[in-house]
Amino acid sequence: MRIAVFSDIHGNLRGLDACLEDLAEQGGADKIVAAGDLCLDGPRPREVLERLERIGAEAVRGNTDRMIGETEETIFDSEERDAVAWQREQIGTDWTRRLRDLPFALRIGAGAAALLVVHANPKSDDEHIWPDADDATLERLFEGVEERTIAFGHLHLAYARLWRDRLLVNVASAGLPKDGDPRAGYAILTLRPGGWQVKHRRVAFDVDKVARDIEKSGMPRKGKRIEVLRRHRYKELGKQIP
Repeated sequence: MRIAVFSDIHGNLRGLDACLEDLAEQGGADKIVAAGDLCLDGPRPREVLERLERIGAEAVRGNTDRMIGETEETIFDSEERDAVAWQREQIGTDWTRRLRDLPFALRIGAGAAALLVVHANPKSDDEHIWPDADDATLERLFEGVEERTIAFGHLHLAYARLWRDRLLVNVASAGLPKDGDPRAGYAILTLRPGGWQVKHRRVAFDVDKVARDIEKSGMPRKGKRIEVLRRHRYKELGKQIP
């Protein structure tokens, strides 16, 4: 069984399509899973959702999907409110509801040998699992989780880490990379007799065209969105990323 996991597409159709083309060249997958944050930040959110639906992808809910699906406007500051309002206008009421109703997690298989897909971690959709997370953090986040292989996104950094008897896989971002590499990322997980095998893929997409899409989109704070797209790294990591 081969599972392709995409996360943090963030309305970037060009990044998603580049990953899908690469996946086809790699022989495809038995199942495609989108691990949340399908919209927000990018200029073509509805087209991303329609593309995922057309290819039969399953999805879990990320923190920005939850924000868009939220009905209580008072939880947002003014910047978030403007961004969410634009996204809702673009995708319409049906897609807004569908984002709200996405499941928190998806399990593929049964028991400890199953693959668990979540957005950020098994306990919440907005707490990062950094590659160097300490034992206390991981014990808290994985307490009571039966599955031994967990795929997630949210951090926009690709890594695979063996921790005790678990395999932790961050599949990176298919639309808004933040690890210093401007290419979109995703992961292919293949079930082998000894467990799940991971292959990370990085795929170039036309950043300039996405920037022009943002400029033409009418979305709020276009300049900030383009800056984040072009920087493709966390400010907090500074010189740790070349």
